[in-house]
Amino acid sequence: MRFFRRRRWLTALLIILLALSGGIAWLVANARAMPVVRRWDVSLPFPADAPRRPVTIALMTDSHLSGPDNSPERMARIVAQVNGLQPDLIVLGGDYIGDDKGGATYGPVESIAPFAALRAPLGVVAVLGNHDARKHALIGRKQWHQLFARIGITLLDNQAVRRGPLAVGGLRDIYTGRPDIPKTLDAMRAMGGAPLMLAHGPDVFPLLPDEAMLTLVGHTHCGQVALPFAGIVYVPSRYGTRYACGLYRDGAKRMIVSAGLGTSGLPIRLLAPPDVWLITIHPR
Repeated sequence: MRFFRRRRWLTALLIILLALSGGIAWLVANARAMPVVRRWDVSLPFPADAPRRPVTIALMTDSHLSGPDNSPERMARIVAQVNGLQPDLIVLGGDYIGDDKGGATYGPVESIAPFAALRAPLGVVAVLGNHDARKHALIGRKQWHQLFARIGITLLDNQAVRRGPLAVGGLRDIYTGRPDIPKTLDAMRAMGGAPLMLAHGPDVFPLLPDEAMLTLVGHTHCGQVALPFAGIVYVPSRYGTRYACGLYRDGAKRMIVSAGLGTSGLPIRLLAPPDVWLITIHPR
């Protein structure tokens, strides 16, 4: 009788361990899934000299290239997916460096190498994230500029560029540096395009003026793990979960917060799938 009781106890323990292992594998599989494509249309004031046709923008952010959830091969598939959307412009929202999560890790060169295959008529524009700061990446902003230039990508650091009808501003990461919003806005206004602001995280949004402008960010991972019924419980922001995920509007300005492509900390996702945004900007 004691033998059968012990056997039932061991069987129950084995079932629990298998269920836990299966659950963890499922959470990692969620993180390794191909990103959901989210689409949104918005109108902005185009300059008088611009053609009156819509412009599409693909937002990719938070690749955090490191295993076991992300790899160069997965990123190559995502790049092909984004190219297949045929955007006019592609923007990268930072955090290319990944954590040590028990799998492969990659340096700055390898972390951005997949982006060399991105193709868009108006090119690719990028900013850096908090994980790309020197203490993680072991290189500074000057070296980052050089690495991105080698693969044909424009890296912005409190700067602006004109891309078609758009004046694209790129802010320095607010979590590890000082974004110069007045300087960047002045540069955007001098170019005369429809204002598109690119930053790593949503904490810049309340600091922007109430003007017709679209801001694109990542950083939050949409919580990465959202609980059933409770939803998103934590994001690394001074505003808590106020700007955790999705679309936001405050007066005339609007913001999109992407869930990103990779993970930070643990290589898992729950109810917060990776995503790519395809935004169509119409002339107002």
